[in-house]
Amino acid sequence: MSLPPPPSSPPTFLVSRPDAIGDVVLTLPVAGRLKQLYPGCRVVLVGRAYTAAVGAACPWLDDFLNLDELLAQPPAVQLATLKAYGAAAIIHVFPHRQLAWLARRAGIPMRIGTRNRWWHWLTCNRLVALSRRYSSLHEAQLNLQLLAPLGQASVLPLPAVAELVRLVPAVPLAPRWQQLLAARRLGQLNVVLHPRSRGSAREWGLGHFGELARVLHAAGHRVFISGTAAEGVELADWLRQNADYLAADLTGQLTLPEFLAFLAAADGIVAGSTGPLHLAAALGRHALGLYPPIRPMHPGRWGPLGQYAGYLVFDRPDCQDCRAAPAACSCIKAIGVAEVAACVGNWQSLPVIGYAT
Repeated sequence: MSLPPPPSSPPTFLVSRPDAIGDVVLTLPVAGRLKQLYPGCRVVLVGRAYTAAVGAACPWLDDFLNLDELLAQPPAVQLATLKAYGAAAIIHVFPHRQLAWLARRAGIPMRIGTRNRWWHWLTCNRLVALSRRYSSLHEAQLNLQLLAPLGQASVLPLPAVAELVRLVPAVPLAPRWQQLLAARRLGQLNVVLHPRSRGSAREWGLGHFGELARVLHAAGHRVFISGTAAEGVELADWLRQNADYLAADLTGQLTLPEFLAFLAAADGIVAGSTGPLHLAAALGRHALGLYPPIRPMHPGRWGPLGQYAGYLVFDRPDCQDCRAAPAACSCIKAIGVAEVAACVGNWQSLPVIGYAT
């Protein structure tokens, strides 16, 4: 059953993804597709506080509802806040029990969720049969399946989905970072390496990233290390050991809006299946992801989407040894440094971009 637009104004849709940054990026096609299906509609992302900057950078989103702030309010204020959006529908891309009950109490006309959560049977009035665990579809394609009650009848081809993964920095890059990036010579690339994953992905290893930094530096490129402030403390010894090969240590130096601006001005990033990888891909930069072949962590499910996105994965069937001992994953560590460096070297075909002030 499709939803007819209200006669007096375009509809408002709430898209709920209170999850990690990379997951939110791969939910952006839901917002973009709603704009295609319902021209002039208003799309509001419901997410965690730390993903607000992603919402602000997405051209398909009209507003961001901070779920952390909402749920910190008294129940009556929560209800009044949600009702004030006048939403025609809420799409629970990532299940959140408290929000699902709140949406029902707010009387949102169409409440879409999967059949996989028992509370959705009590809180949602449109249930979608969706099995992520065994699906061969990409995560972004799976997210779009939740639009079936709103007129998305078939699976969109992945290239069409990738066109809907788009971010534009909401803040300008600070002059100090502009100057640092602009200091490269002809033929040099500004390459961001993101060695840690905060548990969200299999890690290639500091030894590999250190060797890659040395190889890229020897090839004349400029290497930047990104990460949180906590990761910067954790990597302190490694950063000192590799200081001669680094143009700058960015760990803990940038807010998320500033990091988006930096990624947009750099040439690309090398990382595991992390938020920064998906951010760079959505910004139209080179994004080289390093993946294990293990389902459901493989790139067919979680690969970066964008014009210059790509990945490397060790060619081995689903590895049960790595599944049994994730910390000792040999599949991802089997990806060679020379292979990664060669992929980065090919980035020079991307036109040089300017540095906005």
